[in-house]
Amino acid sequence: MEREGFFDRVYEVVRQVPCGRVASYGQVAALVGEPRKARFVGFAMHASPGMAGGVPCHRVVFKDGSLAPGFAFGGPGAQRQMLEAEGVLFREDGRVDMGRCAWEVGQ
Repeated sequence: MEREGFFDRVYEVVRQVPCGRVASYGQVAALVGEPRKARFVGFAMHASPGMAGGVPCHRVVFKDGSLAPGFAFGGPGAQRQMLEAEGVLFREDGRVDMGRCAWEVGQ
C-alpha cells in the first residue's frame, strides 16, 4: 500500500460524507477497497488538511460512535462541537447516535 495514494483515496471518500452524517473508520476503509485498513484511515485523518483543505475529517468516528481521543484539530471536544453544529445527534454516553446519523452510501 502506497501511503500517499491510499491517503488521497481516503480523502476522496471522506469528502463525500454529507454534512450532518458520520462514517466509521472501517466504513471508509471498505469504500477505498482496503477493508482491513481502518487504522490507516485514522492515520490519514490525522495527517489530513482538515476542513481548510476540504476534508471533513471530523465526520469520521469509531463504529460505536465514539470520537477520536487524538482528534488532530482540537481534540474530541472540538470534534463534537463541529458535529453538533452540523446537526449530528449524540447519546447520553457521549457517543454519536449511529442509528440516526451514520452515513449510508448513496444518501
